[in-house]
Amino acid sequence: MSPGAFHDPFAYVRLPRMAGLWLSPDGRRLVVGVSTSEGDNGRRRTALWEVDPAGERAARQLTRSDEGESGAGFTPDGDLLFLSSRPDPEGGGEGKALWLLPAAGGDAYVVASLPGGMHGVQVSASGALVAGSMVLPSGRSERRLPAADSEPDEVSAEVPSGETAEVTAILHEEFPVRMWDHDLGPKRPRLFAGALGEPELRSVGEGGLRDVTGHVGRALDTEGDWEITPDGRAVVATWQVGVAGGAQRSALAVIDLATGERRMIADEEGHDFTSPRVSPDGSRVAFLVRRWGSVDDPGDIWVGLAPLGGGPVEAVTAEWDRWPHSPQWTPDGTALVVAADDHGRSPLWLVDVAAGEVSRLTGDDAAYTDPRVAPDGRWVYALRNTIASAPHPVRVAIPTGEIELLPSPCAPTFVPGKLEEVTAQAADGSPLRAWLALPLSETPAPLILWVHGGPMMSWNVWKWQSNPWLAVAHGYAVLMPDPALSTGYGLDFIKRGWGAWGETPYTDLMTITDAALARPDLDATRTAVVGASFGGYMANWIAGHTERFDAIVSHASLWALDQMMTTTDHPFYWLRELTPDRLEANSPHRSAGAITTPMLVIHGDNDYRVPIGEGLRLWRDLITRVGDRHKFLYYPDEGHIVSKPGNLAVWHATMLAFLDHHVRGEKWQRPPLLG
Repeated sequence: MSPGAFHDPFAYVRLPRMAGLWLSPDGRRLVVGVSTSEGDNGRRRTALWEVDPAGERAARQLTRSDEGESGAGFTPDGDLLFLSSRPDPEGGGEGKALWLLPAAGGDAYVVASLPGGMHGVQVSASGALVAGSMVLPSGRSERRLPAADSEPDEVSAEVPSGETAEVTAILHEEFPVRMWDHDLGPKRPRLFAGALGEPELRSVGEGGLRDVTGHVGRALDTEGDWEITPDGRAVVATWQVGVAGGAQRSALAVIDLATGERRMIADEEGHDFTSPRVSPDGSRVAFLVRRWGSVDDPGDIWVGLAPLGGGPVEAVTAEWDRWPHSPQWTPDGTALVVAADDHGRSPLWLVDVAAGEVSRLTGDDAAYTDPRVAPDGRWVYALRNTIASAPHPVRVAIPTGEIELLPSPCAPTFVPGKLEEVTAQAADGSPLRAWLALPLSETPAPLILWVHGGPMMSWNVWKWQSNPWLAVAHGYAVLMPDPALSTGYGLDFIKRGWGAWGETPYTDLMTITDAALARPDLDATRTAVVGASFGGYMANWIAGHTERFDAIVSHASLWALDQMMTTTDHPFYWLRELTPDRLEANSPHRSAGAITTPMLVIHGDNDYRVPIGEGLRLWRDLITRVGDRHKFLYYPDEGHIVSKPGNLAVWHATMLAFLDHHVRGEKWQRPPLLG
């Protein structure tokens, strides 16, 4: 990846991106997904590539179609399974079908399909298959409406006789009703089961895929948070349970795939149980436990363990002051490999499940995703990335932690600058740190303070949607701090900002900015702020509480907290922390009259996490004061994250044009595609 790609936002969005990693049962095949852009504002299309687990052969492309593919796993014999909406020669259902690409060579073919598409495919060592599919409560996969000239006996029983208008309304009877950028319902996921090799897996019913859950409303998710047991007899699934006040929690259910019988193995008020992983011998289930936060407590996350047959839930890592994710068993069932944020990194860790002891496996500055443990227990395969390097396939030796880069389908990253760390001390004595991306220039660079979202997350991974290196290529330095509420520094660090978003997180940001601007390679007279989501909240808060910055960019931001917490898709999560008094005290809109800094407001109409009303109200409050200095970049077809390549290019181009105008004093120029 040439540094030149970061000088042109449209060249940047055409770069290939790697995501997803799958390892065959015998450990001999490793597959990754690589997405590419279809033109300046088309969708991205993913193809699957094979990477040599031994690191000797070059990567080779396995799939290519206009519709793209997503990995699903392998058969017990090592044939590749993938999901795709590519045309089925024999005719298939709506959405994605399950395809098989033989390891020995030959064309891919459909092995299973459902009228409502498929997601979350899992295959056991015995060849049993389970998958989710979207189905209407009536059992149909779609709502059919009669033609205007149809006869009464041709009309579906679901549609009143004579009705011809298209129906898009959804009658909800439970909460939530939206998620991130899409509506929930009327279709809901169900689980279907079958066995590879059965000839009728392209149908539902006797001899084909069996509906093993029926209509269960919100219980199952659309991401496939479940795992089949090694013997193929059951699946352990995250199960959503309704809670008073329109809230919900996650339990763990074991579902018998022959009978559909269901029993809970982890189900407790005030806790969420997710990411189930069945042990290699099928006797136990490891999972993540999240204790809910409250007004005075941010909660906690640890690895839990329970017998598959039922029994007490054991807290394995309750004493560990880090938040694990992505658990994977070692083949002997004695340990788990997890990832967890740690001081601006996200290493891999080994968890001894008997003793609860945790040891760090990787010691570099990277973040690791998609870990997969080799069947011989010698390696962990994963995607490695850093703030300055895009994801790359690697294998990590167990237990030494030695890291070996594998031949990648994507060119290595060469960013147009260098990465350093900045440290400081907060007013309460807490240590603070940040990444600082610097251009290769001897002239002091103007500084962008770039605040991360979350808020409980960390600047430790490569960012495709909002990449700081485009600003660095443009001559800016970018400071990426982890203020109070950030993960990777322990619970006490999170508690410093709990329920007080506008207090300690804000002062932490100002303190680390002061420390950075003491450097001679930064220009303290030219500064700006950029932030999205919670980072956008902080950008808005900064705008109303200091005049020290020359420009502020606020994307998908929270503005009026009382309004936000009644319209967001998951209000119950935030309201455990934010009382009415806290909503009032920490709401940026209360300081609208103090804003003098020019602001670029960015928002997508399909953003259900931070609804468009936040952006519209912020924009209205700004233009009724000093409107000619502010701008509003509006996306009618984007959600919380800008995803279309052309729209993402315009995001970066508009941000840089706005900063150039107000920070560098250059003439305002609209990005060309905006007219």
